[in-house]
Amino acid sequence: MDALSQTLRIVRLVGAIFIHGRFTAPWCYQSPRADSVAALLEPGAERVIIFHLITEGECFVEIGDQPPVHLNAGDVVIFPQGDAHRMTSAPGLTPAPGTGLAELLSRRPRLLTYGGGGARTRLMCGYLACDARLARMLLTGLPPLLRVNVRGSNAGIWLEASVRYALAEARSPRPGGAGVLAKLAEVLFIEVLRLYVNEQSQGRTGWLAGVGDRIVGAALNALHKNPANAWTLEGLARAAGTSRSVLAERFQHLVGTSPMQYLTQWRMLLAANLLCSSNIPLARVAENVGYQTDTAFSRAFRREFGVPPSIWRRSQAARGQIQ
Repeated sequence: MDALSQTLRIVRLVGAIFIHGRFTAPWCYQSPRADSVAALLEPGAERVIIFHLITEGECFVEIGDQPPVHLNAGDVVIFPQGDAHRMTSAPGLTPAPGTGLAELLSRRPRLLTYGGGGARTRLMCGYLACDARLARMLLTGLPPLLRVNVRGSNAGIWLEASVRYALAEARSPRPGGAGVLAKLAEVLFIEVLRLYVNEQSQGRTGWLAGVGDRIVGAALNALHKNPANAWTLEGLARAAGTSRSVLAERFQHLVGTSPMQYLTQWRMLLAANLLCSSNIPLARVAENVGYQTDTAFSRAFRREFGVPPSIWRRSQAARGQIQ
């Protein structure tokens, strides 16, 4: 299993499509910072990532003081850092007075119709909720706004058609429509990341840039395939088909950390996932992620999470009961 697939398996994604917008020009819709609405979108979520899929027409997205970005049908735009933004039929328009988000989300997906009767744009708004540490690793180095056109891939065309079908089903009396939409939101997000890795240009950095790099990607795949292995820089360079110096320099440049530091971080994320999702003894957890003794594992875990693994496991169990 490659590094991206393995990471997405560990990242506990919870997705939903919550707005189906039908807008006619002129129109402008303001979206707040993701962290300010996370509790409404997904109670208990550590991190929420907003995305929009344009299914018909065109529009612009404005974020901060950056130049407006023109979007066409088939474009998916994601805001990895959770920035506030405006979706609009033309740059510079004043956003419409907003309905309270709690009211807007009282029924999902909400059909939102607005505008002045001109050119029509249809879009879908969704979100992905996930663990903050894993999101930070996955999204490091991404720009505030990430745009990919899914109509350039067979999977994207299928996904767009499936989302349209699921939206219609969600409004029908048959059960399960919202659940289908949730899964499609997750798959759409994953497909966007895959397309981004394939389309990335020179100069990009971050974890996804590392996944797409021939040398660093090979090293990441090796670490993710066998995290419990007693890796050394020399052994990892051999697996990546390069020298120690080239691997160390390129890994640091793209991922922002050394290969061995990254291995420790990945092992701790795997351990946290095991502690949350199972009752296996700490000794087994330690062994599964490459530590020969409980003491060494507990020391590494405490450095990453601030508390010993046993205490962290109890706190996560209590948190789950409260939710």
